[in-house]
Amino acid sequence: MMKIHRLFKKWMLQEDLNFLLTNRIPRITLTRFMGWWSQIRNPWVVKFSMSVWRLFSDLDLRDAKQQKFDSLHACFTRELLPGSRIVNPDPKCMTSTCDAIVGACGQIEQGQVFQTKGFPYQLQTLLGSSECCQHWPAVLEGGTYLTLRLTSSMYHRFHAPHDVQLQHVTYISGDTWNVNPVALKRVQELFCKNERAVLHMKTQDGVSFLIVPVAAVLVASMRFHAFDVLLNLRYKGPNEIPCDAAYAKGQEMGWFEHGSTILFFVPKGFALAEGIAPGERIQMGQALLKKLC
Repeated sequence: MMKIHRLFKKWMLQEDLNFLLTNRIPRITLTRFMGWWSQIRNPWVVKFSMSVWRLFSDLDLRDAKQQKFDSLHACFTRELLPGSRIVNPDPKCMTSTCDAIVGACGQIEQGQVFQTKGFPYQLQTLLGSSECCQHWPAVLEGGTYLTLRLTSSMYHRFHAPHDVQLQHVTYISGDTWNVNPVALKRVQELFCKNERAVLHMKTQDGVSFLIVPVAAVLVASMRFHAFDVLLNLRYKGPNEIPCDAAYAKGQEMGWFEHGSTILFFVPKGFALAEGIAPGERIQMGQALLKKLC
């Protein structure tokens, strides 16, 4: 069985085939179907689905709070055993909001950032035309951006990177392109095409920054504890959602229903923490950014 698994993953890693099978498909239709399928409470459906899931990924449930699930959705959104993640207590550090693989990261210059090497996009294009987002490129100019990619097998909940206040959410509907490295090298401005939510954040000491969860094929559903609305392709608005939710560092803020990407944008005065570089696997609570003064 292990040999078949390795051969299957090697076959899927062929870039042309991977891109074809995960993007040249009816993405939105399949994403809605997956949302329905994942909610089915049937032990045979769950067993079959998780067997297929393991063919595509390195799913590891050893740190999960529960080991048996009544639906695929319950596994996607699983909680962890207490103590499974350690949140860096240093007040000068912003910690990772999720388990992830670090993608493109660097300095925001003239409002431009990168989804991968050679594929730039404008921050304003990502944030959309909302009046609530017009000031952000100026606020963040010269600051730092980070791309955090969650694979399907990872822990899917996201947490506060510092003692923060969530002040506002701008929801932007869109497509559901895959956000894996293969697609990022082929689709211009991919993050600007997909469904996403712009989280307007502020730390207790007054630093304003953005977290942008981006949905993807087979996921396109985000839940935030700050308001009782599921953001997905069926959501009809309003697109501007005022909030006043305070979170302690490491406190859970919400979750994806499968796996996707979280983009971080902070103003000048921060540097990448030690060990943060493209391709590195990190865990929620690990130091991500460090204040310079």
